[in-house]
Amino acid sequence: MVARVSIGLPVYNGENYLAEALDSLLSQTYADFELIISDNGSTDGTERICREYCGRDPRVRYYRVEENQGAAWNFNRVFDLATAPYFKWAAHDDRCMPTYLERCMDKLESDPSVVLCHSRATVIDDSGRPVEDYAVGLGRIDSPRPRDRFIDTILIRHRCYHVFGVIRRDVLARTPRIANYIGSDLPLLAELSLRGRFCELPERLFIPRDHEQRSARAALSNLPAWFDPHSDGKVVFRYWRFLWQYLRCVRVAPLPRGERLACYARIGRWVCRYPLRLAKDFVLAARLVCPAPVRRALRSVRGRDVGPGRMRKGSSD
Repeated sequence: MVARVSIGLPVYNGENYLAEALDSLLSQTYADFELIISDNGSTDGTERICREYCGRDPRVRYYRVEENQGAAWNFNRVFDLATAPYFKWAAHDDRCMPTYLERCMDKLESDPSVVLCHSRATVIDDSGRPVEDYAVGLGRIDSPRPRDRFIDTILIRHRCYHVFGVIRRDVLARTPRIANYIGSDLPLLAELSLRGRFCELPERLFIPRDHEQRSARAALSNLPAWFDPHSDGKVVFRYWRFLWQYLRCVRVAPLPRGERLACYARIGRWVCRYPLRLAKDFVLAARLVCPAPVRRALRSVRGRDVGPGRMRKGSSD
């Protein structure tokens, strides 16, 4: 019998907190779910922990590859392995309160206009102590108007925690999901916002962990390769890629003509928010393709090139 919810947990060398994360998921009051773990070639005790939990609970399914394929590949793999009508990504170092799934499913099952449900968050440190009640929401993300949801998703600075919410699988399947570039969770949320309302539960049922060993922070020296090992050493034009993806998701979303035009106008507001970063991307591209004399002239442009930027799990900027 197919479960109602698939939880996908991509992991690489997560032995420090993996057991805590699995315990929090398996103790949910809503029990009709499958838990899919994809081990991206871990070299620590991750495999042992996963196989132990597989033996304990038949809802746990464990998959492993011997070579790290990158975070984006692993996030998408757990989605591809999912079978339920609702899907949730989970991280090996986060936790959820026992009623998290129950509260999210109550909302999703009772309101077909909601495509994603998540809760407010309490951030913990490496020892599990609360360090922050995260209060930045997405404004009008529950508005019936796509233009309102879209602009608040792309303009409000937030940590993209909503990507770890419970999402309707058929809606998520129409998106590119997690792409192999830095911050691709932000365009993903923007596209989902065009396809339906979000619900943010007032309770603090999501518990993300902020710690020095977190995989994304540990990869700050080469974030493109963390997302995709094949991108190691490549130049990444982050903000131009954001712009392209925003334009694409507005174009493909099932919107009335007036809403589509309004969303394009709101992308213009986003461009006005980040003109310097877009310009630095352009200068960097010009340096790569222009003849040497032009490149020397471009070096006089003040400001540092946009490199990989600051990316962490749940970060939009």
